[in-house]
Amino acid sequence: MIELRPHKELGGAHHGWLDTRHHFSFAEYYDPNRMNWGNLRVWNDDTIAPHSGFPRHPHRDMEIITYVRKGAITHQDSLGNRGRTEAGDVQVMSAGTGIAHSEMNEEDETTQIFQIWIMPNETGLPPAWGAKPFPKGDRSGSFVTLASGLPEDKDALPIRTDARMVAATLEAGQSTEYRIASGRKVYLVPATGQIKVNGVVANAGDGVAIRDEEVLTVSANEDSEIVLVDVA
Repeated sequence: MIELRPHKELGGAHHGWLDTRHHFSFAEYYDPNRMNWGNLRVWNDDTIAPHSGFPRHPHRDMEIITYVRKGAITHQDSLGNRGRTEAGDVQVMSAGTGIAHSEMNEEDETTQIFQIWIMPNETGLPPAWGAKPFPKGDRSGSFVTLASGLPEDKDALPIRTDARMVAATLEAGQSTEYRIASGRKVYLVPATGQIKVNGVVANAGDGVAIRDEEVLTVSANEDSEIVLVDVA
């Protein structure tokens, strides 16, 4: 089953400094049919104006992944962590028993991010944060694992959940495959370009919800960057 969720049909809001689209129910957007996809709870597509952002606010018991599509985001939290994550790189935050953080666009240009929340396997653990650069060339033509809670993904940023996030950059005409283990679900969004997923066309920003498929063949109609989350 492959369900296309066009970008223009997603929930969302305009806040002046923030233009956001919600793939799942979030804030004032509520759709009982789009509460989650497996243990994937939130996928927000955020465009943040220069010199603005999310001031310090708390989270608890959630695995939060930030994938920077354009520009950069600067993180600061109550554990004393501070870091700047640039386009193509990823940061993860395990909220655990509680953490407060800010996510600011301190740049002179617009920043675009995917913010992805995945429900943890276990609650009440100590909070943690980490970031890692992943040069786009390392995933040219195929998927590379960026963050994962699966034991086989030893080089990825760790998250405390039965899930992984991968990304790929494909040139027009290129294709790659992703295999899905039995009983798992996948949610995929092209960050840029236009792709086909087992024959279904998806444009930049569209969501693609997938279950009961063994192999995904992803081909690029245009130069494309793809982010995929594999969940229980």
